[in-house]
Amino acid sequence: MPRFAANLSMLYPELSFLDRFEAAARDGFEAVEYLFPYAYPAKELTAQLKAHGLQQVLFNAPPGGVDAAGIDTAWAAGLRGTASVPGREDEFRAGVQLALRYAAALDCPRIHCMAGLLSDDTPRGAARDTFVRNLRWAATEAAHEGRDILIEPINPRDMPRFFLNRQDEAHAIAQEVGASNLKVQFDLYHCQIVEGDVAAKIRHYLPTGRVGHIQIAGVPERHEPDVGELNYPYLFGVIDEVAAASGWQGWVGCEYRPRWGGQPDGTSLGLEWLKAAQSTRTLRGLLKFS
Repeated sequence: MPRFAANLSMLYPELSFLDRFEAAARDGFEAVEYLFPYAYPAKELTAQLKAHGLQQVLFNAPPGGVDAAGIDTAWAAGLRGTASVPGREDEFRAGVQLALRYAAALDCPRIHCMAGLLSDDTPRGAARDTFVRNLRWAATEAAHEGRDILIEPINPRDMPRFFLNRQDEAHAIAQEVGASNLKVQFDLYHCQIVEGDVAAKIRHYLPTGRVGHIQIAGVPERHEPDVGELNYPYLFGVIDEVAAASGWQGWVGCEYRPRWGGQPDGTSLGLEWLKAAQSTRTLRGLLKFS
């Protein structure tokens, strides 16, 4: 069975952010991810991780801005990254440097650099060139710290005009940049909405070594993975099969909105899919050694 990380930006919405670490550990998660850490001192987040035996496996570089207040303002204003936005290179670099400082404090191996939105007056080729240049710089900086930089295709229904939408384009950019620590964040929810054929893409891309992280959610409502059109038990089996053959050892982030919203224990009540996956792993183990 894949290793699952709780996305604390979406799960346990009835709790304050810092209380979500304990809730995730109580539900059996061993790792967490979330959008941004910058509203909290790194030492507070580190204390939560240590207190509850959790690993930090992913967070995003700032969507814009260079400090906590500016980052909050940028996100609220609709900024979704600066990596592909011409003219904001200095802001992008300052954000990556801030993210690397947090990654060092949290012992987090991966940072997602959001591509950003394509404006009406920016040619796509110019945005792509900016993206590639910025990623080369970010990958070099991250390599000095032993970190990976991730890019993620996001569907245009949830995030209109987002620059990067498809797996093939993300992998082509990663190949062009040519840095071993630049990888793709493979969100199966976004992939299904834009492209479909998810199982085949898992089989194709995981063995390349360019997939740094996987994320899941039900399609189309973005609820638990046992709600919607994707057959996640089958997909988990595909991930296990390909990982065993290729040596992939990444995490699967649970980036979904609980169907019971913010009602008390709503996230925990929706984890029957995780219990079923754990039972399947136990059964596979028994069959393997029988």
